[in-house]
Amino acid sequence: MNDEQVRVAVVDDQQLVRAGFRMVIDSQPDLTVVVEAGDGAQAVRALTPPAATPVDVVLMDVRMPTMDGLTATAQIIAAGTPDHPAPRVIVLTTFDLDEYVLSAIRAGASGFLLKDAPPEEMLAAIRTVHQGDAVIAPSSTRRLLEHLITALPSDEPGAATDPARLAVADLTEREREVLVLMARGRSNTEIGQDLFVAEATVKTHVGRILAKLGARDRVQAVVTAYETGLVRPGDAP
Repeated sequence: MNDEQVRVAVVDDQQLVRAGFRMVIDSQPDLTVVVEAGDGAQAVRALTPPAATPVDVVLMDVRMPTMDGLTATAQIIAAGTPDHPAPRVIVLTTFDLDEYVLSAIRAGASGFLLKDAPPEEMLAAIRTVHQGDAVIAPSSTRRLLEHLITALPSDEPGAATDPARLAVADLTEREREVLVLMARGRSNTEIGQDLFVAEATVKTHVGRILAKLGARDRVQAVVTAYETGLVRPGDAP
């Protein structure tokens, strides 16, 4: 195997689905499937210590026997350490399962992909997540987030002391601008163009935003932006 290849795990209870994903992924010179699992429990055994197979990105189905994908995602992410970071997880979903999405984000998922997405979108999602970004740009992810967060209660008692709101309040004005653009699906390059700053400057702002919010990646930061009211569903892109 080429050291440059992104190592992928495919977790789905349908063997034909796994075979299809493997065929598409293994057709790319920079990607390779190294683990297949038919349910969440198998995935946890394969991807957590002591017998963890090194994997960079996991494609995780939601509904599976024995252990569902959300439980498996949480356990796999929780098992990560500084020396052996957990793989990034892309949750495979359909719109009729969107009630699970927010739970998946909180469990540590880095992105979402419709199960019937075209192959090129799946490949792009794997590469994007591996590079440290989260899959925010696809309209499906944004619509799912907006659908869920519309139903979140706002201005609850004690909200002023909520850690997330305090963290957002600690952002500089420029960091808040960058976070809003992240929530609208902008890439670092596009944010730089919008704000007339260098892409390297945007990357610095993004890093500080993630650190201040305690977010693992862009998806979790964007959820915080919605939950705290910094960004509201339906805001103009």
